[in-house]
Amino acid sequence: MQETLEAGPTPPTPPTLPQRMIVVGDSGSGKSTLAARIARAIDAPFIELDALHWKPNWVESSDDELRPKLEAAAATERWVAAGNYGRVSRGTLWPRAEVIVWIDLPLTTVLPRLMRRTYLRWKTHELLWGTNYEDWRNHVGLWERDNLFHFMLRNHGPRRKNYAAFMAGNEFTQARWVRLCTPREIEAFVDTLQVERERTVAR
Repeated sequence: MQETLEAGPTPPTPPTLPQRMIVVGDSGSGKSTLAARIARAIDAPFIELDALHWKPNWVESSDDELRPKLEAAAATERWVAAGNYGRVSRGTLWPRAEVIVWIDLPLTTVLPRLMRRTYLRWKTHELLWGTNYEDWRNHVGLWERDNLFHFMLRNHGPRRKNYAAFMAGNEFTQARWVRLCTPREIEAFVDTLQVERERTVAR
């Protein structure tokens, strides 16, 4: 029977410090930010799936191009990954993950975050994954299927349904799930990992 962990006011601390974790959730939910913090907290390499997926000029990698990159990453002993890309990650990273962290924030939190992130990236001309820059013109047509906001809104409901099913199902039984539904729960979870890391180092 798969053990399921849902974060409450004080998220549970894993019995041993996880070696391989993946953070999933909506666009703009803070997957990369949280995964990077977790990686620092447990002193593990950070893997950003967006950086492996996107080519210069916002050209997407095919599943066949992305798969060997994720297979190579999954084969290493320690990592914290951020990203969805379920068609590929569920056959590569998920079977090796010890913990799957699902950021399940409400739309009222995620949508303003996504808008703010997109605006700041454009205004500061932030270089993304070594090759790309945010262009506000790509997000004007909210009705277009490739629009980032349209994509997030279109996928929010189905993604929640899918992840809830995976969390309750019999696949990936080697992994424990942590579902984080508020910013406070996110902070508490990182704190538990930092404490466990300190205990591990002190042993």
